[in-house]
Amino acid sequence: MPPIIATRTIREIALQQPSSIRVFDHLGIDYCCGGNKPLAAACAEAHLDVRAVVTALEFAAEQPPLPAPDWSKASLELLCAHIVVKHHAYLRRELPRLADVAEKVLNRHAEAHPELASIHATLTRLEFDLTEHLAKEENVVFPYIVSLDRSVVRSAPTSDRDPVGCFGFLPEPVALLCSDHDAIGDHLSQLRELSRQYTPPLSACLTYRSLYDGLRSLDADLQQHLHLEDNILFPRAVQMEAAEEVATSHTV
Repeated sequence: MPPIIATRTIREIALQQPSSIRVFDHLGIDYCCGGNKPLAAACAEAHLDVRAVVTALEFAAEQPPLPAPDWSKASLELLCAHIVVKHHAYLRRELPRLADVAEKVLNRHAEAHPELASIHATLTRLEFDLTEHLAKEENVVFPYIVSLDRSVVRSAPTSDRDPVGCFGFLPEPVALLCSDHDAIGDHLSQLRELSRQYTPPLSACLTYRSLYDGLRSLDADLQQHLHLEDNILFPRAVQMEAAEEVATSHTV
């Protein structure tokens, strides 16, 4: 029988044991968009020994924790700022660079490695989808969450608490953003499969290897990015909005 932890979902493990994220990154286990699977199922899909993975998770949990903010307790305003400054900025910087490198590698090695055409096309779709996605977050949803967070912290008058004009605004746009995240997760899954988990051919040149290293780093950063939004920011913001709605209805 596998240990009890093997029956828990990847997302639950990532939330309850932050040290597990480094293990999942190293093993290529999706802890965000694919995080609803039990650990045992995720290991089976990745052809990993679940007992060995559990041992790695237990070892990671025993190590001294690296200093890092506890985003489950930080203000939503601070978390939004962190996501924009760290993860959004990274994407805007890295996606165009990777697109250029992918095109160079495709032009040079396409005949010997036809999968490069699909990698280039998938990366192009990912960049397009993320460009629209970041704009939705930064122009609409994040400003609303920040305003909501400030109103709660400062106990603002009821008339100032809802910048959109009515409570219950968040669930629909959050659902749309999470749907975007699922599509982004699909693109990452395709990139992993096409590149054999970002493993370049033995004969690959330095540029070829640089592309796969960059894609691996992009994957890891997006995993952290979407984890913060799907598992922490959005659930907390929706819960906060609902609590404010109840509190306001009691004062009317």
